Amino acid sequence: MSTGVSACVRASGSSGPRFLGPAQPKALCMTAAGTVVDGKLETVKAVRKRGVDGRVRRFEEIPHTGRNGWINLLKFWRENRFQQLHKHMERTFNALGPIYREKVGTLSSVNILLPSDISELFKSEGLHPRRMTLEPWATHRETRNHRKGVFLKSNGEEWRSDRLQLNKEVMMSAAVRRFLPLLDDVAKDFCRMLEDRVEREGRRAEEAKRSLTIDPSPDLFRFALEASCHVLYGERIGLFSSSPSLESQKFIWAVERMLTTTPPLLYLPPRLLLRLGAPLWTEHATAWDHIFSHAEARIQKAYQRLSSSGTMAAGGLYSGVLGQLMEKGKLSLDLIKANITELMAGGVDTTAVPLQFGLFELGRNPEVQDRVRQQVKRSWAQAGGDPQKALQGAPLLKGTIKEILRLYPVGITVQRYPVKDIVLQNYHIPAGTMVQACLYPMGRSSQVFEEPLNFDPGRWSSSREEGQRGEVMGFRSLAFGFGARQCVGRRIAENEMQLLLMHILLRFHLSVPSSEDLQTTATLILQPKTPPRITFSKL
Repeated sequence: MSTGVSACVRASGSSGPRFLGPAQPKALCMTAAGTVVDGKLETVKAVRKRGVDGRVRRFEEIPHTGRNGWINLLKFWRENRFQQLHKHMERTFNALGPIYREKVGTLSSVNILLPSDISELFKSEGLHPRRMTLEPWATHRETRNHRKGVFLKSNGEEWRSDRLQLNKEVMMSAAVRRFLPLLDDVAKDFCRMLEDRVEREGRRAEEAKRSLTIDPSPDLFRFALEASCHVLYGERIGLFSSSPSLESQKFIWAVERMLTTTPPLLYLPPRLLLRLGAPLWTEHATAWDHIFSHAEARIQKAYQRLSSSGTMAAGGLYSGVLGQLMEKGKLSLDLIKANITELMAGGVDTTAVPLQFGLFELGRNPEVQDRVRQQVKRSWAQAGGDPQKALQGAPLLKGTIKEILRLYPVGITVQRYPVKDIVLQNYHIPAGTMVQACLYPMGRSSQVFEEPLNFDPGRWSSSREEGQRGEVMGFRSLAFGFGARQCVGRRIAENEMQLLLMHILLRFHLSVPSSEDLQTTATLILQPKTPPRITFSKL
């Protein structure tokens, strides 16, 4: 693993990273490998132990992008940095080193990318970890008198109590065993739909097998919504039919608008925009209103169905997360609605978009695709139709998801507010400071990963990880967050993506018309500027 002083970036059109030379040396220079003192490189550990000149450096001495948050905000608007925030972070780390401060509008943060620093941050997150509150979302809940789910709750004890109840239905192993067959059914139905389409519309190759080149993103969004509804509400909504409902299409549109309008609202006071009737706020709130309306209709329908059956799990059948929560009765109906709505809103784009990236990377890396497929075939044959056994026997499939999310993290940062003062890169960080672990630059850094631009699911195998520096290996894969505040829908999303890729690889060979790197844009999540086209060839 490279620990060189210089930052690593990929030049446009190049096949690998090139190195930027260091800036002119000063008496003190912070680098990704440590601290240069009078021309000599001190390792990070040595600096932390001794300090520079016998002291830890002040918070104000952390390199920064400009002290005036409003001027920075104007630059963000003028230079379109909101849509390229992940690239802005990567460039800034290359210029300033492995830690920097940034203030944009009303939002201030310290940004880091090295796993050793991220480890220190998470050690100080406390019993009730805090991440950045999405104020536009919170303001919408407050102005519409909606309850907040665990994603938005800031009250530590109340949040922890609700989170523990939710964990039992969406995170624990017993819960995964209950909902895995539902996800498997949706994944198989998706592939049957795709097979029918390839047969109808595809061209016949010389070996008499048909192939079809399409933009699969609309179908992937429908898959993600169908899978989420099946797990959360215990019912199918028929999105794979020839004419999916307009209501569901509007829900997908509303989620996309909500995600797109969130980032610029993070840097401005939402209540001021509300009073001014700003179009951006109106668009954001309208999107959320539609999401809540859709979720409310689904919840009411499921509630009536479950109530009329006399039991939430009639005949021993799994009734979905909603039915389980209602049957347990540990959360009020308002809290159940709040959390189910958050899970629905967060469960569509955040799985559909990584699947786009995944199909593209497998398509342009045929050798990797073949290795994963061979392992999947063996595992599926031995599993006897049991999806859990099939996934357990195909670790490369899990590695594929981790590799997709390393290169294309859904959320480009994970935030925490340390409950005590800490030292990062020999700088003092006061308790209560928002610190962001920046996932996109970390995933593509040669400081952290060997050959970071290569798509290599095998890098996550236990044998290879044991050969690395074990102290911080767990802090290189953080797409779902960490600890008690990690993504509450993590198990649903991981298994949903793995099962779909498994069934696609069992039925199709994937290729791409163009293997050029995808251009990406950041809304609240990272996504391709233009969805990639994929060729599905029947095996």
